[in-house]
Amino acid sequence: MSKIKYSLLFTSFAILYTCKTFSQKIEIGAGLGLLHYKGDIRPEFMPQYARAGGHLLFRYNFKKDFSLRATALLGSIAGDDKQINEPLNQLRGKSFQTQIHELNVVAEYNFLNYLFQKQHKDWSPYVFGGIGFLNFSPRDTPSASYSQNKIVLPLGLGIKYNLKGSWDINVEFGARKTFTDYLDNLGGLDASLPKNLQNDYSKDDMYYYTQVSLVYRFMRIYCPK
Repeated sequence: MSKIKYSLLFTSFAILYTCKTFSQKIEIGAGLGLLHYKGDIRPEFMPQYARAGGHLLFRYNFKKDFSLRATALLGSIAGDDKQINEPLNQLRGKSFQTQIHELNVVAEYNFLNYLFQKQHKDWSPYVFGGIGFLNFSPRDTPSASYSQNKIVLPLGLGIKYNLKGSWDINVEFGARKTFTDYLDNLGGLDASLPKNLQNDYSKDDMYYYTQVSLVYRFMRIYCPK
């Protein structure tokens, strides 16, 4: 009989520990944002030509200052030489539109003691960095034989703010280091262009994502009484 009592007592402590352990650990969310492109057609960051994107996220909070997040991103980038007031762009007259599909996993570091509890901050700036997988699809026929599946390195910063209870809002700006010069379907030597209108294929293209997310935090696991 005593063994049964000890077993029940141990099980009760295990359940309570599990409830406490997973309290505020898991978050899910979704949001919208703007994708910005930087490459051969648009060599400078020009946010006025951004395109819309959307994303889903899953976050696991290991500590009040450290989290891991997985994100699925869908959107598009675009550019047009006619929008750039440079002689080379005006002469070349190229344009593009490319679909972006990205999956990434990043680590986040919160600068403040961010938890929904008394004596904790209800907001915090944070930084993030990680690795991702990119699939991109140009609107036009590819200008060369190149892979449309690439590794990307996301990094950036943001702010988390607790709206009320389990609901947070995240505002974030992130850059994607890519390993391709063909996001704009222009890279390497293009046989259709004269030498004076060729691209600087020594530099890879980049894209950026400015986003706003609505996030739900599971405050506690409901345990049997």
